[in-house]
Amino acid sequence: MVPAGGLAPDHSRWIDSQQKFFLPVDVLKEVFRGKFVEGLRTLHAEHKLSFYGTLAVLQNPKTFAAWLRPLFRSPWVVYSKRPFGGAQHALRYLGQYTHRVAISNHRLVTLADGMVTFRWRDSAHHNKKRLMMLPVNEFLRRFLLHVLPPGFVRIRYFGWMAHRRRGTSLPLCLQLLAQSGRFLEAEPAEKDACAPRPLWTCPQCGGPMILIKRLSSMELRWRSPPVPAGLQP
Repeated sequence: MVPAGGLAPDHSRWIDSQQKFFLPVDVLKEVFRGKFVEGLRTLHAEHKLSFYGTLAVLQNPKTFAAWLRPLFRSPWVVYSKRPFGGAQHALRYLGQYTHRVAISNHRLVTLADGMVTFRWRDSAHHNKKRLMMLPVNEFLRRFLLHVLPPGFVRIRYFGWMAHRRRGTSLPLCLQLLAQSGRFLEAEPAEKDACAPRPLWTCPQCGGPMILIKRLSSMELRWRSPPVPAGLQP
């Protein structure tokens, strides 16, 4: 998430960024082209690319370099558009992934005979909950696809959002935005539309259910039914 502006050097006012400050498409396609071609060069130098048939001549480094050169003469296309539902929808959706990785513990059901069973939601059938069973190796392979490469983090804080200055700079930013009139309160209907829905609702009354404690499958097996009050010793 990149803010569309920042504080003036003397912290006296808020400075808006340019309207097209974030990922200009013309610049993005050139950067993507350079990164992609550089990745091909690296893979070729490490002998991780295989060529067959009429492309076998590309195994030669000079031939491969000559084959890459024309790629910089043609424009590349980068598909970029506004998010569905607007920025609020994208923020609410991405916010679910900032502090989680791939799958939470309560979705794991069993581990037996080298097979992992877990719950998943079938979006094609109204988010119906289903069970899937995978071999341990395949489960780990899919899980590790969600682990970020070295040097990448899910959340970066810097500038006025840095940990050491956020306590004073963030309230100041909100105050300056309110004074300038660019920070407008949302209408009540819009607030209700953007309010997060409860994860669990009561099947009887439809109200939100409060999570008190999570029990693993083993704890559920160990936990005995409650004893009626009249039968307790």
